[in-house]
Amino acid sequence: MEVANTRNQNSKRKFDETVSQSNGFNNSNNNVDLSLLEAIEKSQNTIEVVDLRTLKKLVLSFERRLKENIEARLKYPNQPDRFADSELELHEELHKLKVLAGAPELYPDLVNLNVVSSIVDLLNHDNTDIAIDVVQLLQDLTDEDVLDENDEPARVLVEALVDNSALELLVQNLHRLSESDPDENAAVYNTLATIENMVEVKPAVAELVCERTKLLKWLLGKIKVREFDSNKQYASEILAILLQSSTANQKKLGQMNGVDVVLQAVAMYKSKDPKSSDEEEMVENLFDCLCCLLMPLENKERFVKAEGVELMIIIMKQKKLAYASAIRALDFAMTNYPPACERFVDVLGLKTAFAAFMGKVPISKKNKKERYQEELEERVVSLIASLFGGILRGSRRDRLLSKFVENECEKIDRLMELYIRYSDRVKVETERLSKIEFDDLEMDEDEKYNRKLESGLYTLQLVAVILGHIWCSEHSQMRGRIELLLKQNKLSKKHVKDILQEYHDNIGDLDGPEEKERAQTKIQKFLMAL
Repeated sequence: MEVANTRNQNSKRKFDETVSQSNGFNNSNNNVDLSLLEAIEKSQNTIEVVDLRTLKKLVLSFERRLKENIEARLKYPNQPDRFADSELELHEELHKLKVLAGAPELYPDLVNLNVVSSIVDLLNHDNTDIAIDVVQLLQDLTDEDVLDENDEPARVLVEALVDNSALELLVQNLHRLSESDPDENAAVYNTLATIENMVEVKPAVAELVCERTKLLKWLLGKIKVREFDSNKQYASEILAILLQSSTANQKKLGQMNGVDVVLQAVAMYKSKDPKSSDEEEMVENLFDCLCCLLMPLENKERFVKAEGVELMIIIMKQKKLAYASAIRALDFAMTNYPPACERFVDVLGLKTAFAAFMGKVPISKKNKKERYQEELEERVVSLIASLFGGILRGSRRDRLLSKFVENECEKIDRLMELYIRYSDRVKVETERLSKIEFDDLEMDEDEKYNRKLESGLYTLQLVAVILGHIWCSEHSQMRGRIELLLKQNKLSKKHVKDILQEYHDNIGDLDGPEEKERAQTKIQKFLMAL
């Protein structure tokens, strides 16, 4: 299941503008020293070509200023005016190093000069402005535009940063930054950007940063805040990135009461819509986090205990922007977890779910888009299939089946409408793939199957599974309706069986061999009954 989004580049640019306005040294009162900025600009402009010789010159100059600053602070620890000049010079040297972002091919040489540890250690500097300079430098050096097509140099730099405790020091520094100060507020954003860049280059960083630091705790604290700002938005996105491909991170956050915190964060939007596109993106990020969290079994249990099912139903009933996201979260919660399915039926969720199934969804500028409607449709089908898979007997099963009888079997009509539509779509794709094969373009069976899944086969399979559940109920009225609608569309039960057989043959063992056998046995039962 897809969960995470790509970071909004527009929001990044807007914050970069804020950062560029706050690069003055000791600029807490926004009194920018223009002569200082001119001096820095001139010093940067003197370097035109960045080569190995230039790199060594920059590093040597930086290390000299660093040594002078350390000595001045040790000699005059209680007299800031005696080491202020060396601090300013160190600040200028850090800014000069930013020119290296224009020559990422030199990163291995930078690492070999053993200067990375000296740079990273400055995140611990007593002067927060120096630490902010380092954050900005690291963000520039690891920027995705800089590292594009420079995979190996990027990997060398990121590994050196990890080896020299950059992750620990970045997060440690994060805890001392005050977002009420413009410079420090920008540094918070740039810290998150640097971590994201490092994850992009070395995916293992996603788990390393959660193992070695208190970043997850900081991120949870940030999304708890009621007021929206760009850093809260970015925190939600970083959290989604850390969770999307790491079961370890999903479990760790669950143990930190993360399910409850994320539910509280999305609950702020149960009866109101976000006020801007950036805030809207944050809400989507929060639901991405929730869906990732709902992958481990123990977090599904936490979700049910925290009344997450009830909250998602409330959000659906309010018909605000988070409507589709709530359906997605419920689908994740109920997949292979019967207690969530049972709770859903017990708190009267069937009426809300089947209203969505029948296409009675809230209309807005956003969800008028065809793809949005399709995604919502596919998600509701998946949710109903999960309900059938999780509620196998008893009064709850009867209530679920009765939904397909009411109003003269209108929901079977809708189910068959979806079956025909997705069947036609898959047929077109299958014919297209056959033509490609005929034209001698190589494509193995797995690739062809994945192409068909993308064209709608997966949803068609789920509709066929729901039909299998209904058929096995042995309800004569529903069986008769299914046969009638198949006949009207010049199809037979064999067509449904063929779809189910293909599904059966391609069930993977991602959830373990026992789950695979259980799923295949269920499909085999449908094949025998039809």
